Amino acid sequence: MIVAAIPSPTTSVWHVLGLPIRAYALCIVVGIVAAVLIMEQRMRSRGAAPWASLDIAVWAVPFGIVGARIYHLITSPQDYFGSGGHPIDALYIWKGGLGIWGAVAFGALGAYIGCRQLRLPFSLVADSLAVGLPVAQAIGRLGNWFNNELYGKATTLPWGLRVHDMDSNNPGHALTIDGEPVTKTGLYQPTFLYELVWDLGVAGLVWALDRKYKFGRGRAFALYVMAYTAGRFWIELLRIDDANHIFGIRINVFTAGIVFLGALAYFVIVRGPRAYVVPDDAPETGEGAAEAEEGPRRAPKSYQLVSEARFEAYRATGVLPPDTPEDRALEIAAGGHPVEPDPAGPAGNAEAVLATGAAATTGPDGATGGDAEPPAAESADADDADKNDADNDAESVLATGADGATGGDAEVDKRPSDEN
Repeated sequence: MIVAAIPSPTTSVWHVLGLPIRAYALCIVVGIVAAVLIMEQRMRSRGAAPWASLDIAVWAVPFGIVGARIYHLITSPQDYFGSGGHPIDALYIWKGGLGIWGAVAFGALGAYIGCRQLRLPFSLVADSLAVGLPVAQAIGRLGNWFNNELYGKATTLPWGLRVHDMDSNNPGHALTIDGEPVTKTGLYQPTFLYELVWDLGVAGLVWALDRKYKFGRGRAFALYVMAYTAGRFWIELLRIDDANHIFGIRINVFTAGIVFLGALAYFVIVRGPRAYVVPDDAPETGEGAAEAEEGPRRAPKSYQLVSEARFEAYRATGVLPPDTPEDRALEIAAGGHPVEPDPAGPAGNAEAVLATGAAATTGPDGATGGDAEPPAAESADADDADKNDADNDAESVLATGADGATGGDAEVDKRPSDEN
């Protein structure tokens, strides 16, 4: 018994002032906006500057669209380059044909470029997107509904989808006979609706678990990938739209399985706390914080990764507290490479640790940044110099002498070989 026969739209394109407005494109745009807004909120909660998400999106969105189309063309080339195909149709993305796998892969590349420009950790952005992306996918599936495409097998379940025959001579409109839209015989599995609901469930799952466990190092994104591909695997098996097969199984079924295993391996192997960031020039004293408040607000030129405790303190007071050994351990575990400050201050002579892991010290002129010479080598050079000087002039190595020199060690004469 049919309880719910889900109708399909008869029109997927409207003309406004002579311009076509396509439902598929509108759904994609609305989905992108939703994903960016969700990502923006999550990035701000981790320390990114307001609307840094837009700087990421201007790279990720175009790359994602191109990647989605490329994946579709690779997996369904016969529709465009085979017998009866029209290569120019490869550019008509409003007719459908965007593969999520290519969108995520190329979109990630674009996001990485944006992160490099902003000097933001890529994993922070990926984890921030992990909730918004499935929401965008859910909204995008409505575009398939408008296009009367990507439905499943015929069904006798209490629910099913009515599908229209679309008019090839009037794209975006259902074929009509005597003014009535023509529908295919029977009802079909509403796979677009299954995926829409599944995607919203994935978004809720990632949000809830990430809120509880505070995933870091891209693990929230890996969780999204696992949850999405698990659903896509069984939904793909229901679909009957044209697709290439391997051993009688749709290519996307294999893709979903392989990507799931990769995400699972990453989630299990990679560990680390959630990443938080503050501006690289975050004030470390109350005076610095006051000066920062008085000056104009500007987007940070770069960021430093900090522990959650330091981040919360900075957000509450505007002052970044000193880095403790516990903080540094957490920051390294989160993917950072913090600098251990020189305990003697900028003008001191004590050894510091550079971000590269090398040691730094002050030179004779007070400049910093060079690799520290091993103390043993310095001692050996000094001993050789003292011995040579003693052979030439014994008085030059006396702690005090006729010239009135005071009691410290005698000054070592520098030779060209020492400077090199």
